Amino acid sequence: MSEKNGLGHRERETKFSFWSSVVIGILLVSFFLAPLSLDEGTVSNLSGNANMFDYVSDDESSWGSAGNENTGPHDHGDDGIVQHKEFAWSDLHFFAAFIYGFGDLNCHQKHERSWEVNENQMPVCARDVGIFFGLFLGSVAFYFRGVNRWTVRDTCLSIIPDKWLESTYTKNKRTMAWLGLGTLLCLPLIFDGFYQLLTSYESTNPLRLITGIPFGFGIAILFIGMYCARSQFFENAASVNLPGGVKFILASNEESE
Repeated sequence: MSEKNGLGHRERETKFSFWSSVVIGILLVSFFLAPLSLDEGTVSNLSGNANMFDYVSDDESSWGSAGNENTGPHDHGDDGIVQHKEFAWSDLHFFAAFIYGFGDLNCHQKHERSWEVNENQMPVCARDVGIFFGLFLGSVAFYFRGVNRWTVRDTCLSIIPDKWLESTYTKNKRTMAWLGLGTLLCLPLIFDGFYQLLTSYESTNPLRLITGIPFGFGIAILFIGMYCARSQFFENAASVNLPGGVKFILASNEESE
């Protein structure tokens, strides 16, 4: 029995999307488990930079401690004076250190844009929680529905039921559909993020979560589609089954006819 793309199997698609969902799912759950594994109040008031380490050490004179130079005060002593508290994920147990180190490298970890679990700030901000949840959903969606259809564009579109795409393919609007859907998935995050950056508007953590989900979903479909789109598995372009009974015709063949 052949798959909807005309091939006899979709092992590459299921294998890669399965492991993608497993890895991303473990990371997503770990964002909640790591703060639960620590004593209450161990991690709070972080505010670093994305794509760099800010909290490797609590020694402000050493590498990877820039976040501690900027960490605002948050603990009130008995005398009412606000005390400063440094943080270094390298001092935590291995699991928490790995997850907080991952968050340190990949997220700005701004405390006002992050949630707390067990009175500990999560390793990543609310937006990144949404993005990773979207990445997980996208991986699961591709596992069940995605197939190799020669090109990245058509492989990404394969998660949509074929009957919904018949008009798109018969009118050859595939590129427009692919770019349009990708834009729709990204727009909520782009609008919320840049509107916040360029104006006095301040988003909320629930909205950051919601706008991150479709963005992560689209990124997952794109990257898995890039990995799974392989023309060499087909005898030729015309052997690819497409919605509406449409067939690929290579430009060179079309010209010769």
